[in-house]
Amino acid sequence: LPGLMPTQAVLKHRSTKSNDAEAHYELGNSMIALGQYESAATSYRLALKLKPNFVEAHYNLGNALKDSGQLEAAAVSFRRVLALQPDLVDAHYNLGNVYKDSCKFQDAASCYRQVLKRQPRDFDALNNMGISLQNLLRFEEAIASYHSALAIKPDFAEVHNNLGNANRDIGQIDQSIACYQNALKIRQDYFEAHSNLLFALNYSTSHSHASKLEQASYFGRTASKNASPRFSAWGCLMQPDKLRVGLVSGDLRNHVVGSFLEEVLAHIDPARIELIAYSTHTKEDELTERIRPHFSAWKSLTGKSDEEAARIIHADGLHILLDLSGHTAYNRLPVFAWKPAPIQASWLGYFATTGIAEMDYLLADEVGVPEEQREHFTETVWYLPATRLCFTPPKVELLVNPLPAMSNGTFTFGCFQDLTKVHDEVLAVWATIFSALPNARLRFQCKQLAEEAQVQRLMQRLQHHGINPMQVVLKSGTSREIYLAAHAEVDLILDTFPYPGGTTTCEALWMGLPTLTLAGESLLARQGASLLTAAGLPEWIVTSKVDYINKAIALTGDLPGLARLRAGLRQQVLTSSLFDATSFARNFEDALWGMWGARGQSDQV
Repeated sequence: LPGLMPTQAVLKHRSTKSNDAEAHYELGNSMIALGQYESAATSYRLALKLKPNFVEAHYNLGNALKDSGQLEAAAVSFRRVLALQPDLVDAHYNLGNVYKDSCKFQDAASCYRQVLKRQPRDFDALNNMGISLQNLLRFEEAIASYHSALAIKPDFAEVHNNLGNANRDIGQIDQSIACYQNALKIRQDYFEAHSNLLFALNYSTSHSHASKLEQASYFGRTASKNASPRFSAWGCLMQPDKLRVGLVSGDLRNHVVGSFLEEVLAHIDPARIELIAYSTHTKEDELTERIRPHFSAWKSLTGKSDEEAARIIHADGLHILLDLSGHTAYNRLPVFAWKPAPIQASWLGYFATTGIAEMDYLLADEVGVPEEQREHFTETVWYLPATRLCFTPPKVELLVNPLPAMSNGTFTFGCFQDLTKVHDEVLAVWATIFSALPNARLRFQCKQLAEEAQVQRLMQRLQHHGINPMQVVLKSGTSREIYLAAHAEVDLILDTFPYPGGTTTCEALWMGLPTLTLAGESLLARQGASLLTAAGLPEWIVTSKVDYINKAIALTGDLPGLARLRAGLRQQVLTSSLFDATSFARNFEDALWGMWGARGQSDQV
């Protein structure tokens, strides 16, 4: 048969001319070897129709379905295998992987326990157990699982990377950086670990802008070296009526990125811009379904190599390709090194340089990146008017409550930031504030405090800095609506630094609470300043720790002023550029057209 190897031709003949379950099974295996997972699944199903309890066919069908992204169906196959053969370790392991990839981490952990019960030294299961436990916010157990894996296989680069993630999640930044560096010593081109290292460096106050830029540039050089030959000609129209623009992201779902993207997409003019989504994550939810209609096509890059992904994008004839991830989770930055579109830009999901030489632009605003800080980026900074971000108001019915200090006699500062952002310099500044205000309270809430070990560790750190535990209320993460309602207990928000709030700042503004922010010397450190400027609250921005302390103390003495601000703040911000999706969309479209118009005359399209 044309196009088939001899062995495959025989199998094809046997599978069509006889009721031979083994032949269908072997043909499925051949299709797997060729990467034709859908065809393989068809063959395995034919084998199972003839032989329903064919364990190997159920098992390989599960693998084929998993590799083709059909995770729910894959789980059904693996569960069928285990019903027939309960002690098959590989089936427990693969079912765990399916659950992990489906974000069903409790089920995944149960599967890995079954593996470890039978094979205690299975370092892959220990690693994946750690990932599952970490996502369940059981950080101490996750770290122990990673250490167990490394005790068996010290050169397991993926475990060093995952251990870095766990340490980062609980605020152990120096330890996380060391873990990523260990992973890179083992695998120099380990892009995920390198991205994680760059992300973690943003939390560090002991690394210079120059060193961070060089580390990012090294990432870019490595990616460029692996992308050869890169594209140098593209199939898009030179003088289009509308631009074809691709968005690459793993966060097209309920995520921080989604909070800033949804309303903008709804206001993009399809006569000027045609959008194509390239998703890098399997998870989809109700936000995914709400934004999907705004794209002319929706394509998954999950499971695709960088070259395969680049070819898929290049074939779509884009004018501009946007990265929405930077060095955050599920990014596909190495794809951009292939230059699949003539113009490429980074926007929204990250707050520093990508280091990718083939990334032409980074979209920012002038508050976030003052002229003198443009040198912090390998990309050319393209300024958006007013703000680089536009927030989508929460879709919940919650009123703004009166200032609580007016009725309860106690002034309450709040912070809803990730624990990773609360380093010792932040606690030292807060300690000075609470020392001067012995009757004030701090309400701190984050997801990591669901684990008692993290509660105790934070309490110890607070006491070390001289903050009276009686002045502190600690809460763990909860649903978005309950979290938003908790703002009713807070009088104003204390921002963290050098990594301030983003979504939390916007949500607090919507709930009537301003945030006191300290502007630093990077796009990340100036994020709070950018948001508050766009919201019309520049007076809530300070530039030194001393001013931060003095202003926090002074604000507690002006309850009537805070009460008046609170009463009108939601309406103020809803009419500001920070929430004005219509104006932002026009500015965004103009920026895209501007970048296209500024392309080099030597570009071939």
